[in-house]
Amino acid sequence: HVQLVESGGGSVQAGGTLRLSCAASGNTKCMAWFRQAPGKEREGIANVDMTGKIFYAQSVKGRFTASKDKVDATWQLQMNSLRPEDTAMYYCAADTPAYCSGGLFIHRPRYWGQGTQVTVS
Repeated sequence: HVQLVESGGGSVQAGGTLRLSCAASGNTKCMAWFRQAPGKEREGIANVDMTGKIFYAQSVKGRFTASKDKVDATWQLQMNSLRPEDTAMYYCAADTPAYCSGGLFIHRPRYWGQGTQVTVS
């Protein structure tokens, strides 16, 4: 059984930093971070494939860093130099190996976290 539980998020001033965490249970081998602002389509911002290779959307490249904590195996999204346009609900998503091919921006992941709000003013 796969379950994703997110934590982190909150409100911060422009230029600030936040860190999101995503604890995953089950046999998930690839994951991605998405965000959705009010009135906008969901945007994939970071995809981690089964080899650990990470793809970033241009909108966050150089500012956001996805990683996996080696101690507790949670996924992390470090967000630096935040901008008001980064304001959105952020979601982690993951899937099992059979569904990882091609990346989770292409193939809608089956498992999602509950979402956490990030507000930048």
